[in-house]
Amino acid sequence: MKVDLPEKRYYSIGEVADAFEVNPSLIRFWETEFSILNPKKNSKGNRKFTIQDIENLKHVYFLVKERGYTIEGAKTYIKEHKKKSLDTLGIINKLKEIRSRLIKIKEQL
Repeated sequence: MKVDLPEKRYYSIGEVADAFEVNPSLIRFWETEFSILNPKKNSKGNRKFTIQDIENLKHVYFLVKERGYTIEGAKTYIKEHKKKSLDTLGIINKLKEIRSRLIKIKEQL
């Protein structure tokens, strides 16, 4: 999954929700369900997501939305395969990026 976000240190929940095309309430829900989602909060309680938080959210999104896992199933999968699954997600994202580049090159021919 390719998420288009500008280069910044922190992202608001609105920016993250727009990038993933989901409601902010879903991200807040996932935050309560998945221990790997733990964005920092400022003094007002606003969530501030880092690049690592975005990567973890990509992992949750991939399992739940793209692979069709239940919340409990995704939690179990993450717990059992944390390192391996993060590597796999990274490989999948790189392959999707390469595919989109190849399609653009093909269209230019």
